[in-house]
Amino acid sequence: MLQSFGKYLLFMQSLFTRKESTRILFGRTIDEAILIGINSIAIVAIVSTFIGAVTCVQVAYNLDNAFIPRSTIGFMVREMTILELAPTITSIVLAGKVGSSIAGGLGTMQITEQVDALEVMGINSASYLVLPKVVAAILVFPMLVILSMFLSILGGYLAGTLSGELTPQEYITGIRDQFIPYNITFALIKSVVFAFLISSISSFRGYNTQGGALEVGAASTAAVTSSVIAILIGDFVLAYVLL
Repeated sequence: MLQSFGKYLLFMQSLFTRKESTRILFGRTIDEAILIGINSIAIVAIVSTFIGAVTCVQVAYNLDNAFIPRSTIGFMVREMTILELAPTITSIVLAGKVGSSIAGGLGTMQITEQVDALEVMGINSASYLVLPKVVAAILVFPMLVILSMFLSILGGYLAGTLSGELTPQEYITGIRDQFIPYNITFALIKSVVFAFLISSISSFRGYNTQGGALEVGAASTAAVTSSVIAILIGDFVLAYVLL
């Protein structure tokens, strides 16, 4: 593990040596942002909406005390969504979709010697291929998390009101009760950290693939597994430090 971590640090260092021009990196970053962000909106929207709906229904199921106001359901959905569900669950979903895609793409380029061709042309392949992915993920993930927050709270609203568990006014009162703006900042910080972990770890796994098609699949699996573990560890550390 220490050897792999050392290789990972050296790999990250190589991203900033012999960089391409800003114009080229900017163009590639925009392309990667479209691949990572636009193509992930559908899955993020579906997962977030149903997470909010399920959270609302389950909280309503457990709040059967007549002395607890029904607006507490909206309050709990908001707190759970902003602090944990939107940034963490969304990042785990994206680790499976984006992380495996990054690792698979770089792994395929490595075994087909496309990476070697870039090196022969005098291009720092790590910087040219990986740095735009990392920057794009850092830019796009917070946007996807904000979308996830909105849709999750909306999903809770629809589930709660359509099922008759609470009125629309009670839900709105709950999500406006004792709101702490710092929680949004905390969630966005988590999304940036998770974006870096997913993109860098997946790129490291894919870039160092050796062998054939089976190894590409193994690298994709390892990228997702490592990213999810890193997200969970990072989630605990950030909660402990920032809260």
